[in-house]
Amino acid sequence: MDKFPKNLQHKLDERKVANALRQLNKPSGLVDFSSNDYLGLAKSKDLFEQTHNYLIHHNIAQNGATGSRLLSGNHPLYSVLEAAFCEFHKSEAALVFNSGYDANVGLFSSVPQRGDIILYDEYIHASIRDGIKLSNAQAYKFKHNDLDDLGRHLKRRREVLKDHTIYVATESVFSMDGDTPNLIKLVELCKAYGAFVIVDEAHAVGVFGANGCGIVQELGLEQDVFARLITFGKALGCHGAVILGSEDLKQYLVNFSRSFIYTTALPPHSLATIQMAYNMLVNLGKKGGAQVQKLHQNIAFFKAEINRLQFNLFPLGRVPQGQLGFIESHSAIHCCVVSGNDTVKLIAAKLQEHGFDVKPILSPTVPKGEERLRFCLHAFNSEQEISEVLKVLATFVA
Repeated sequence: MDKFPKNLQHKLDERKVANALRQLNKPSGLVDFSSNDYLGLAKSKDLFEQTHNYLIHHNIAQNGATGSRLLSGNHPLYSVLEAAFCEFHKSEAALVFNSGYDANVGLFSSVPQRGDIILYDEYIHASIRDGIKLSNAQAYKFKHNDLDDLGRHLKRRREVLKDHTIYVATESVFSMDGDTPNLIKLVELCKAYGAFVIVDEAHAVGVFGANGCGIVQELGLEQDVFARLITFGKALGCHGAVILGSEDLKQYLVNFSRSFIYTTALPPHSLATIQMAYNMLVNLGKKGGAQVQKLHQNIAFFKAEINRLQFNLFPLGRVPQGQLGFIESHSAIHCCVVSGNDTVKLIAAKLQEHGFDVKPILSPTVPKGEERLRFCLHAFNSEQEISEVLKVLATFVA
């Protein structure tokens, strides 16, 4: 008998041939241009100490949650956190999940019903796609950030299914491009067709809006969006996620979201870390938001260096076949499209040899021919580091 199924080995071999086999790597110690730790909170000694002091002060000496939130794991810190989220994010209700993946899978697998329609941006995150696959609804993708295409889908579905529920899923900052849809027009369009809007704000919270509240809130759309998903593993530097919406949505998820019901809850230490991270966001705002300002200064400097070094810049987010260049972005995520797994991995390795941790994004994570180098910017990156990494890149792709 074989030690490993042949069909599984075949799939691994195909990945190896395509130079797309994923591997777990150890921390590199290189200059960070790859993590989602946009404000440096994940490695913040202040955040660590504030969390520790909070737990000591409140006499919380508990390692694990002991069970799911519906059994024994609903620690009092949950109600404190969820009330704080409602106030901070101007939401009627909030429900904390163990991760962004759990939240998206739990939302999309349980809320859309048989006969409902889900329209989703073609570049939507894998966690949303997985949730959609587990739902009983019909799902159709629309072209990336293309409101004309979304409008055609809405018109077509509404004409055929007059009384059915339609959900539209997008992100406020896309993780693989760093770009942003026109949320104001998207919401207006969905209102016209009676569709419910769901926005993943994973890469926007902590970066955009007052005190890092996110783009939906910055635009004043929080009452027009059916659900917002916010994760704590990016700019907030910790772990977990929250779904913001109506009290009815919260009650529904508590009753029907399997990734919420059938999992051990987050431990008190994680909850305290989330609370302290949010406190730091508020305090950053009171102190003038120095870290957030520095992040946006670095974003502006990175874009200026792209222009100075004469990289191609593709404003529509669409790179012509075979050309190299950056996708226009105003976020902390900037991507240089370098077609081909072999080529993009080679250039990433060269950047790493020069001391810069820049990761290649390979197909099938992105479409074949749209492989890319993904630069994540942080408040703690220096202008010298930004300039140097782009100078090295220019020797290969400019």
